[in-house]
Amino acid sequence: MAYNWVLWFHVISMVSWFAVLFYLPRLFVYHVENNQNNGFLEVVEVMEMKIYKYIGVPAFWATLLSGIALIAMSTAHYGMNVFQMGGWMHAKMTLVAILIAYFFSLGHYRLKLKENTAYKSGKFFRMYNEVPTLLLIGIVALVIVKPF
Repeated sequence: MAYNWVLWFHVISMVSWFAVLFYLPRLFVYHVENNQNNGFLEVVEVMEMKIYKYIGVPAFWATLLSGIALIAMSTAHYGMNVFQMGGWMHAKMTLVAILIAYFFSLGHYRLKLKENTAYKSGKFFRMYNEVPTLLLIGIVALVIVKPF
């Protein structure tokens, strides 16, 4: 029963985290493409900070910690360690590690944009915005299909 509640919390946290992963790079596109409009930049910088710090960071930690709890509960129930769970879990953890690095890169770009030292284009951020979608597709496929 506890496993189902932790799983529920993990899914809700993950959805919240992905909302940030999908939306923040879009704000970066607007930021870069409207860098001459100081009034707009003031508003978008506040939005970027709030979505990253107040939604993204807590959702990231909630997703990570509930995921760790799910692994611990599964390994305790089945009497195995994470290395015995199969190749799908290792592949998923690799994609999650890339996703975590991506999330922290968003924090990096947010600060660079605020300092006006990010020399990336709107096109770059449009393409960068596709990274979490590709990772999500891979992660969900691995969890549902468990191909390895």
